[in-house]
Amino acid sequence: PLEGGDCAGEVGVWLHSPEMCERAESLGAFARFDCSLPKHLRELTLLMAARNWDAQYSWNAHVHQAVEAGIPEAAVQAIAERREAVFEDEADQAFYQFCREVLEEHFVTDETFARALAHFGPKGLVDTIGALGNFTMLGMCLNTFQVDLQADREPPFPDIRGYGRIAPDGARSSA
Repeated sequence: PLEGGDCAGEVGVWLHSPEMCERAESLGAFARFDCSLPKHLRELTLLMAARNWDAQYSWNAHVHQAVEAGIPEAAVQAIAERREAVFEDEADQAFYQFCREVLEEHFVTDETFARALAHFGPKGLVDTIGALGNFTMLGMCLNTFQVDLQADREPPFPDIRGYGRIAPDGARSSA
């Protein structure tokens, strides 16, 4: 893999293209700190995109922040295990369903869209798509350039080891 220098995470890779780095960091800062979504949902978008792309570095860097921000540990565990997460709060459940359909189906049903729109409005949904897109790009970057998986952290996903998928019997698959 291409070396990222002494910088941590994706920035070390993006520094090979300083203009890309500057623009990606700007979008990332907006998605993480300034968009219209409450903090716990910003963190949820990050976890959902990280799991969708099996981006262990992103997951490990943010899982505790997501829980501290209010994402239930049971929901976090369900997402890590690719099971359906359940949220007590109707708005959070609508948000989760919206994000899940975008990431997994690439489309959103009319019912899911209407439900999420009622809670978050057009601006909230646009900010959600921007955050998911940003965190998707981040996961792709981290995996492609095999950014350090934080050796002191437990691998978060049962079906991923290193930079590859493992079969249910524990053998690394070729896909």
